[in-house]
Amino acid sequence: MAPNLDNPSPVVALAGGVGGAKFAAGLQAALPPGALTVIVNTGDDFEHWGLTICPDIDTVLYGLANVNNPETGWGRANETWAVLTETERLGGEAWFRLGDKDLALHLLRKQWLQACATLTEVTDRLRQALDVPSRILPMCNEPVRTLVHTDEGDLPFQDYFVRRRCEPTFRGLTFVGADNAALAPEVAESLRAAAQIIICPSNPYLSVDPILSVPGLRKLLRESDAPVVAVSPIVGGRAVKGPVAKMMREMGHLEHLPLTVVEHYAGLLDGFIIDQQDRAEENPLPLPALVTDTIMTDLPSKRRLATEVLQFGQSLRNGNRSADGPRHENDE
Repeated sequence: MAPNLDNPSPVVALAGGVGGAKFAAGLQAALPPGALTVIVNTGDDFEHWGLTICPDIDTVLYGLANVNNPETGWGRANETWAVLTETERLGGEAWFRLGDKDLALHLLRKQWLQACATLTEVTDRLRQALDVPSRILPMCNEPVRTLVHTDEGDLPFQDYFVRRRCEPTFRGLTFVGADNAALAPEVAESLRAAAQIIICPSNPYLSVDPILSVPGLRKLLRESDAPVVAVSPIVGGRAVKGPVAKMMREMGHLEHLPLTVVEHYAGLLDGFIIDQQDRAEENPLPLPALVTDTIMTDLPSKRRLATEVLQFGQSLRNGNRSADGPRHENDE
């Protein structure tokens, strides 16, 4: 018998990027309203045109509000570009594409932040304005900025990811400001109350590691009684979107990439979800695995994958994981 997903048991997802936003939309569709909380990476945030830009928060927000651009997965549907076009004509920077609707949100965010609202409070205002039933939480309120180490020197995340399109060879990351960040009460409460915790198919290095860098968050994952599972961002040895496979190979991981992801999350997981194209990678995995179709092309496929992952997590909660759990084997 399939586990019952119609109960209001809280589910927490860790997300960043388009893959995380897609899966979060599937979770929202599969769960009762208000049952989902998404903790979102803010390491991508930066200042541009005097505004605080939060790309991952906005990608998740637009995806859950169903107002995102379906072709790119990020940005707004039916966007216009009058401000960007005029800014470029006047000699301003236009390498980071801000549409007019998107810009309206950034202007309000800046205004509210200047009025001393926290990023958590601002995000919740925007979430309610867009009629999103799920809670969206920044990983912290303090600025944490991802610095990418490459063969061409250190690059701020957006310079590496957008301006340079991930062309430089990846060497490593530093999360500037993480040591001074504090675990927001809302984040801690959601993790303590969670019946399931899911790491979305986001880039482990660029999207999930910044979240895990917030002091105290990794410890809460380890100590949680809820099953913690992760969805692989790798399909058939490649990333569905983004540079994760390229980065892994540049770090010397030439094969068994799903296993590499599991090892990267050592001490945190009770289960792992891989795509059917990577079925041969199931045996080397040191923890329970679900093999399924992880490609998400529309809302029904997102909801189908989310339902399968929730059922898998619930089966682990119902006793299919060891009493110790893999999370207790690699505690730091």
